[in-house]
Amino acid sequence: MSTILESFKLNGKVALVTGAARGLGQGMALALAEAGADIVAVDILPAEDTRQQVEALGRKCITIAANLGDRTSIPGLITTARKSFASLDILVNCAGIIRRADFLDFTEKDWDDVMGININAVFFLSQCFVRDVVARNARGKIINIASMLSFQGGIRVPSYTSSKSAVQGLTRLMASELAGKGINANAIAPGYMATDNTAPLRADADRSASILARIPAGRWGTPDDLKGTVVFLASAASDYVNGYTVAVDGGWLAR
Repeated sequence: MSTILESFKLNGKVALVTGAARGLGQGMALALAEAGADIVAVDILPAEDTRQQVEALGRKCITIAANLGDRTSIPGLITTARKSFASLDILVNCAGIIRRADFLDFTEKDWDDVMGININAVFFLSQCFVRDVVARNARGKIINIASMLSFQGGIRVPSYTSSKSAVQGLTRLMASELAGKGINANAIAPGYMATDNTAPLRADADRSASILARIPAGRWGTPDDLKGTVVFLASAASDYVNGYTVAVDGGWLAR
């Protein structure tokens, strides 16, 4: 008889993680590897550090360089991954960018660039992943990375807020359509994390202090704070969780 802890193990599973070269994407890729999964690390940046860390955990890892803003590159990611692995079981859509400017000054390029990676790539890569899972008559887990700005408006980040609100809505849509095909779709909404995206905020002493004052945990989050949630959503332990966005925010939304 298996115990509840057995249901969290990912032995024999393969996870494709976008944005896996650093930050939250790298942290989640390593968490999945710690739980037993092999990794396909996708990023526009070199992901060799991620590969080395995954292999040090005794798991397999391949890296794929890709610009997810180029929609034509997306189908090839699944094809390339399947040349190395017999299956793909987990998709983590983490790659994302942010551009900051006042509403009246925001450019078409900054709008299009952010939407292209943060929501268009999420949809089209998920679509390719689901087609592969369905063709194998298998089960799959999709984990999208949302944001505090999936719930709030924010300031000076119109395309980021719009894209992350869309990620939450798309996650619900995918859950509604895909649950009957054996695929769970959920999202994680990280709070204010110490990553490259928040570097300008952390560098602004006044803004950083105001953010920390609202976080009950009293600190910025780290990639390690997402490990438990991503493993849970990728594992059999969450088989009846579908369409939900889990906030990992130190209590920010509760304030």
